[in-house]
Amino acid sequence: MKSKFLGTGVALVTPFKSDLSVDYAALKNIVTYNIENGVEYLVISGTTAESATITKQEKKDITAAIIDVNKGRVPLVLGIGGNNTAAIIEEIQTTDLSSIDAILSVSPYYTKPTQEGIYQHFKAISEVCPVDILLYNVPGRTSKNIEPQTIVRLAKDFSNIIGVKEAGNSTAQYLQILKHKPEDFLVISGDDDLALGVMLAGGSGVISVIGQAFPKEFSEMIRLGLKGDAKTAYKIHYRLMDIINYIFEENNPAGIKAVFEALNLCESTVRLPLVTASSALKKKINQFVAEFN
Repeated sequence: MKSKFLGTGVALVTPFKSDLSVDYAALKNIVTYNIENGVEYLVISGTTAESATITKQEKKDITAAIIDVNKGRVPLVLGIGGNNTAAIIEEIQTTDLSSIDAILSVSPYYTKPTQEGIYQHFKAISEVCPVDILLYNVPGRTSKNIEPQTIVRLAKDFSNIIGVKEAGNSTAQYLQILKHKPEDFLVISGDDDLALGVMLAGGSGVISVIGQAFPKEFSEMIRLGLKGDAKTAYKIHYRLMDIINYIFEENNPAGIKAVFEALNLCESTVRLPLVTASSALKKKINQFVAEFN
């Protein structure tokens, strides 16, 4: 399988200054840090970027800043999704996607559509989108699972729906999709803790949260998994296992931002209704980072 989305993509954070404004200098440093340490692609405006509290203008400015510092070095994926199909279509049609390789589109949340509603939602998006589409299934946030048969149906019916970021934390669901999907359809792990196992079962890569803090090690682990070298890959997995658990202990992205603070890459500030990691969690994270490095 040949794809620009094989391997490790990272769901970039949006760094904030203490006054809650976007810290563009820190953002550019994080992008450079990840590219130079071997990640295969970058994801803009996903859940980890606090997209729910980013204004439309900030999203444009953040995207432009990342495009500028990337300079075409790695593929870029832009999050465009939601629970209003017409609004998503309008955003796609009014966004300059000339520097974007694909969009990541989350399944509709809150409204809880049927499987047929989910299918029709992505059908409508597919028919207007000029770039490739990665479905994003995260039932813990949307309260509605995209069932494997719906994912496979979309994969077979629309050539520009090229993959799914699967984040249901269900091994059984991963295996069902892998068993029935078209050959070139990408199954991308959205669960850092399961990512290596998904690679060994036939997955295509990961869109990771922790990978952006430890890009060299995490992306190497995924490459080893894609090659089937489980023994070597699991040595890295075990080194990272504790920090993967820590960053999701309270909320995402408070955990990963606490890691970045320990790495001196950005402040740990998040926007309400999220709050920064507790002092107890920061203590564990700081200790991990100090010992890891």
